[in-house]
Amino acid sequence: MHDSNLVKEAERVMKICNACRYCEGFCAVFPAMERRRNFSERDLMYLSNLCHNCRGCYYACQYAPPHEFDLNVPKALGNLRLETYSEFVRPKFLAGLFRHNGRWVSLISMLSVLLIVLLTFLVQPTDLIVSAHSGEDAFYRVIPYAWIVLPFTVLGLLLVASLLAGMTAFWRKTGDFPREVVNLKAHVQAIWDVLRLKYLDGGGYGCNYPDDRFSMTRRWLHHSVFYGFILCFVATTIAAIYHHFLGWSAPYEFWSWPVLLGTAGGLSLLAGTAGLLFLKTRMDKIPAATNAFPMDVSFLFLLFFTTLSGLLLLVLRETAVMGTMLAIHLGLVLALFITLPYGKFVHAGYRYVALFRNAVEEGKEE
Repeated sequence: MHDSNLVKEAERVMKICNACRYCEGFCAVFPAMERRRNFSERDLMYLSNLCHNCRGCYYACQYAPPHEFDLNVPKALGNLRLETYSEFVRPKFLAGLFRHNGRWVSLISMLSVLLIVLLTFLVQPTDLIVSAHSGEDAFYRVIPYAWIVLPFTVLGLLLVASLLAGMTAFWRKTGDFPREVVNLKAHVQAIWDVLRLKYLDGGGYGCNYPDDRFSMTRRWLHHSVFYGFILCFVATTIAAIYHHFLGWSAPYEFWSWPVLLGTAGGLSLLAGTAGLLFLKTRMDKIPAATNAFPMDVSFLFLLFFTTLSGLLLLVLRETAVMGTMLAIHLGLVLALFITLPYGKFVHAGYRYVALFRNAVEEGKEE
């Protein structure tokens, strides 16, 4: 169950905001809030995940600290949002990974890289690993194709199952699952809101992030990470089609679709994660969720170094360091696969469900 103090604080904040309504045009949270007179726990969980942490409401609020009301909407909803991650994680016994998440992600990352590198050097001859390879199947001479595909396929399926299970549990708690799943109009609206990151525009002027000035920087950096991730996923999918259906083995020529899309996606991810990390070091911590910083930073660092290692592997693929670089990259990918359902990445699924619920409620008002 949620920390009752966090629920009470979120309820207190929402009741005061509902009486004031000065911030009603800032984002989706306030119109959704205004549809309610009382706030149940399920309402508050929904609103906390609908919040995109643009912080405009905090800097505009006349009741923010040091006022005696001590109103801090981003922090109150952010703290409760972190609680939902632990509440709905599947399997439940791994909920502890959200506590001290930065430490866990760092530890798992180091152990994953160490494991893959050690296994590679233990199983394969050292002179094979440190030799230059070129042409088709160059990667698989160092680490056989089956050793890469089979474990990561199993991990990928477990990752997707865990994320979907958590989203479904959250949906059941906050919405009418499964009856409303067939509401295609709401899905279209929610997907459109995601693709343009609508609620990171702070009502049209941008987020008040990292400080009280309006800026679109955070929105564009999130776009860079989101679409970079999509491009890398598409590149991997095309590479799988090449290998399994056309019989073309990696590594591919630079002008091939997997390499072009992967390179574009990788550069976009590097720029986005580096930019977001920079903003994190400069942000005002007062409106931030209490324990969010380590979780956010560890995820961004892991995503950054996974992407960087992939691009370095592309550049160095015909040199003697390719084998070692391949092992390091796969170790980082392994860490990413293991930690995705138990870190910052889960916000994407819960936020989509919240945006869908918001679209359903808006549809009922038409």
